[in-house]
Amino acid sequence: MQEQLIRVNVFDEEIGYGTKEECHGKGWLHRAFSVFLYRGSQMFIQRRAMEKYHSGGLWSNACCSHPRKGESLEEAVERRLQEELSVSCRCVEIDTFVYYQKYREGLFEYEYDHVLLGECQSEITCNPQEAMDGAWVEIEELRKDLEMHPEKYSAWFLIACPKVLKVMYAWRQEAAERGLSRE
Repeated sequence: MQEQLIRVNVFDEEIGYGTKEECHGKGWLHRAFSVFLYRGSQMFIQRRAMEKYHSGGLWSNACCSHPRKGESLEEAVERRLQEELSVSCRCVEIDTFVYYQKYREGLFEYEYDHVLLGECQSEITCNPQEAMDGAWVEIEELRKDLEMHPEKYSAWFLIACPKVLKVMYAWRQEAAERGLSRE
């Protein structure tokens, strides 16, 4: 039996289920998540494998996927961090957004995306079926590159990353005001 993804309305309320192929082929709104990992002033980004059925070769966040029918968001995040990066870390949800992207006829991303952020000190090993490359980048360099070269990044990353950077900058400002450091 194929995995069933969770179809939702614009309030993230469950309305049914569908396979990944149905959800992406018919443009059904469904639950998804994007995980961002940081250590100090660096963020981990991955370059999607060329064989991915969309956005191959583009840079994106550490991990993204969909919870399955009967699976909590937390369980899905833990599962995909292990499958994609061979790591485990505590992540907190910092935001959500809905986005729609048509890649070609019969291939859509229409997702209610939960954005999560986690601190990771572990060594990351990218699953080559998911990512062709991975890198820790300084968040200020990433911010500048997003502004200058948006074509290098996945559609959802361009929406989610500024939300994450805003939170990270606020944390750094708060720590500086208290005389602490998150680095």
